[in-house]
Amino acid sequence: MKKYTLEDLIRRYPVLDLCKNDIVSSYCILEETFSSGNKLLIAGNGGSSADAEHIVGELMKGFKNSRPVPDSFKKSLFGVDSKYGELLSSKLQCPLQAISLSNATSLNTAFINDVDGGGELLFAQQVYGYGKKGDTLLTISTSGNSKNVLLACVVAKAIGMKVIALTGKDGGKIKEFADVSIIVPCEETFMIQELHLPIYHYLCLALEDKFYGNKE
Repeated sequence: MKKYTLEDLIRRYPVLDLCKNDIVSSYCILEETFSSGNKLLIAGNGGSSADAEHIVGELMKGFKNSRPVPDSFKKSLFGVDSKYGELLSSKLQCPLQAISLSNATSLNTAFINDVDGGGELLFAQQVYGYGKKGDTLLTISTSGNSKNVLLACVVAKAIGMKVIALTGKDGGKIKEFADVSIIVPCEETFMIQELHLPIYHYLCLALEDKFYGNKE
């Protein structure tokens, strides 16, 4: 299966050549995160929330490559139940652990209802609850100034997490808290979002190839 390389990405989207080094740096952070057995948390609002969910969908199951569970886990499944072990061992796919912070509807609405100013703290609360040193927070904000995302960055840095910002325009305030900022060279929100997708698709493909690529 042909690998989708960074060169392929730049060839299709030449404007992203300006972001090339930051894309590479972001990949390196994510590779280290998953190599160390840690996880990725993702925060975004509106369309960026949909992007967060999209990324989780690519990382938590097979994207282009097959991701069969290891033989040791198959053996454990059969040890619990042979019938269900057959089903599960043939259908489950190995994940790269990722959580979207936008989809915790009950938690988020409870926090908004119970805590003064809770709307601005939704992501921060989840980062505090889920995050640990060695994890990474990916923030997606077209302006780079979303308050609830900024506060999540502060909590992540206090925990000892890495922060990657995927943004546009001038990068906004988020770049002050990010280890790496991928700032696509656009001003219009919809144009920024159009360039975010191929970037995170590349990152997901590259990570999958690293951890679950064809070793032959």
